[in-house]
Amino acid sequence: MVRLLIEPVLNGIVYGLLLFMLSSGVTLIFSMMGVVNFAHASFYMLGAYFAYQISSAVGFWPALVLAPICAGILGAALERWGLRGVRQHGHVAEMLFTFSFVLIIQEAVQLIWGRVAVPYAIPEELSFSISAGVGINYPVYRLFMVGISVGMFAALLLLITKTRIGIIVQASLTHPEMVGFLGHNVPKVFTFVFGFGCGLAGLAGVIGGNMFSTDPGMAHALGAIAFVVVVVGGLGSLGGALIASLLIGLLQNVSISVDGSLADLFRLANIQVGTTGPIAELMHLSLNRVAPLLPYLLMVVILAVRPRGLLGRRI
Repeated sequence: MVRLLIEPVLNGIVYGLLLFMLSSGVTLIFSMMGVVNFAHASFYMLGAYFAYQISSAVGFWPALVLAPICAGILGAALERWGLRGVRQHGHVAEMLFTFSFVLIIQEAVQLIWGRVAVPYAIPEELSFSISAGVGINYPVYRLFMVGISVGMFAALLLLITKTRIGIIVQASLTHPEMVGFLGHNVPKVFTFVFGFGCGLAGLAGVIGGNMFSTDPGMAHALGAIAFVVVVVGGLGSLGGALIASLLIGLLQNVSISVDGSLADLFRLANIQVGTTGPIAELMHLSLNRVAPLLPYLLMVVILAVRPRGLLGRRI
């Protein structure tokens, strides 16, 4: 039993930390600028495609650095010459603007790289496994993903709370006029934050694209889950995003490995569940069949019990 659970738990942690890398950029941009960037998952996709293109020419390790920078520069350009002009019209205009770029980036990716997955592979030096105990061999690349994610969380926490840049950025959100009076260029600060957040999404794409698949549907596959993470963790909370990411990653991966249903659970308590009617059919559904729905059900429960999220601040 323990052996059957070890691998799903490890996969859940890895998947959860990848979700955190993706959702941390959304959290950073929202907490610092108050902007919900619907195009964020598209920068995750661009990071993977940029890494594929760069690694094909000069290898994976330069791509690990250059691809997020390219995604960040593109995000900064989007904020500087697009989003900045519509911010004065309110949040609806911002959301519509960023959503339009979801479609633009999607079509651009298909035009440049085609509609099928590209052969973006794990680097040879990390494409082996080590023993994880009880006869399980676990891929080293997934452990590498864990290391990158944990290091990124620590760096973000230090950047936001302990550095001059982080203090200026936080002050720019709450007191932009005062920050301007102190000689700081607030619009440039917002451009930096937006570009940095898009760069984080690009970094997630670099290390996630070769682990899963680099194709035009990858942004759609993870985009909705990333926003679920942000809502569950609490808007603007980096720690909440980390907890929610791990919770959702474990919930999905462990539930996929469980073939039982709620009816089986009741049967252990000597409670018999009927076989007719919509409620009975729902009770007999195996957990692995409803696993994709569980993050959204969790979000509904969190919104009902604690609308501001796990670590979100009261508005």
